[in-house]
Formats: sequence, C-alpha cells, structure tokens
Amino acid sequence: MKITWFGHSAYRLEFGNSVVLIDPFLTGNPVFKGDVEAASAGATHILLTHGHSDHVGDTLAIHQRTGAKVVANFEICMWLARQGLKAMDPMNTGGTTQQDDFSVTLTIAFHSSAVMDENGITQDLGLPGGLVITPKAKGEPVVYHMGDTEVFGDMALIGELHSPTVAMVPVGDRFTMDGKRGALAVKRFLPTVTTAIPCHFGTFPMIAPDASAFEREMAGAKAKVLVPEIGVAFTL
Repeated sequence: MKITWFGHSAYRLEFGNSVVLIDPFLTGNPVFKGDVEAASAGATHILLTHGHSDHVGDTLAIHQRTGAKVVANFEICMWLARQGLKAMDPMNTGGTTQQDDFSVTLTIAFHSSAVMDENGITQDLGLPGGLVITPKAKGEPVVYHMGDTEVFGDMALIGELHSPTVAMVPVGDRFTMDGKRGALAVKRFLPTVTTAIPCHFGTFPMIAPDASAFEREMAGAKAKVLVPEIGVAFTL
C-alpha cells in the first residue's frame, strides 16, 4: 500500500486497483502546497469521517472530476447528493460496506459533525466516525483512521474486531486528543498496530504545531511512529 499524507487528516491510499482519498481537505488547507488535481488524480473512492468542512473538503469537486464513489454516513451522502453527488455508498456506525478491493467499517468517534450554511445556520450531518479500511488482498495493512476523536475504551473492541496494523491518530488537542491521550489510545487499546501516524496537527494556530508530544509518549512502544512529509508518498 502506498500512502500519501496531505496534512491535517487528509490521506491518499493506493492499493490493488483502488485509489482511496480520506477526508480530502486540500483547497484552503494551509499546509498543503501541492496541486489538487494531481493529488486526487485517479481517485476511485472518497471516505469521510464526518461533516466538518476541514474534512469534507474537496469531495464534491473531486467526485465530479473523477467519478469517485463517496462512502460516508447517510446524512453526509444525502447532503452531498442535493449538491450533485451521483455515486455514493451511505452507511452508519457499526456498518461495513464492500468495495472493489476492500471493505469499509464506520466506527464510533467522540466529536461533532455539522456544516454551517451561507446564512450562518448550522445543519447536523449525523454522527462522527472513524474508518477501518480492510483490503481484500493478503499482505496489505488494515488501516484504522480514527477521525476526530477523544480516546475511549471501546477502541479496544475496534482493535479486537479488526486487528488494524496502521493507525492514523489525531493529536492536535483542543478539537481532538492531544499527543499524550493519542499515545495512550495506541498503546493501551490497539496492540496489533505496528505503525502509528499522527495527524490533525500543525494546520491552524489553535491546535498543536507538531506531533512531538505524541512522539515522546510513544517512546518504547511496540508501534513505531511515522510522521510523513506532506505530499510525499511512502509504502507499507
């Protein structure tokens, strides 16, 4: 699997015949300096953890350009459908959907999920979630993108049910866990994880500027911390 981090919580996963974008916040992302069309080229799927604008991001434009199928909770899919989304696979917490090369499970996350319209009115977009991406090909890593969340004990059940080997962990504090609680989540509840990738930091002044606290707290842990360079692909 080839993975590219675009800053914040946005990732591109390439494996088999699939090009999967997660929370593609590219336009307006102050740490993403690349080209949006190049970053999303060939996308087959877009997976969304929740409805905040810094996670939905460029979803609709990428879908219209590439035809990528959007996999998200029911409310987000219906909201995007009213704006022209044609290919979607709506789901909800605890559900699993089968895609061509992989399955997606929507897990719990403790956060919020809404959008504010041009009149300043907030519209609820269902429950926030995390994502477990399980490739069907043997040897590919199982990826748990936690979404935006606080640490919670039932992460242990997610670990037991899905045995992820890669965890994408929000550590920016204020809107999500900080580095200490993110490290606790991995070390205490996710024993199968061998690669922990911090995210949701350094994007805006209100959140932690880097992942150093997470790195410190993960010292000596079984899982190794990988802080990717933004826009540079790596392989697992």
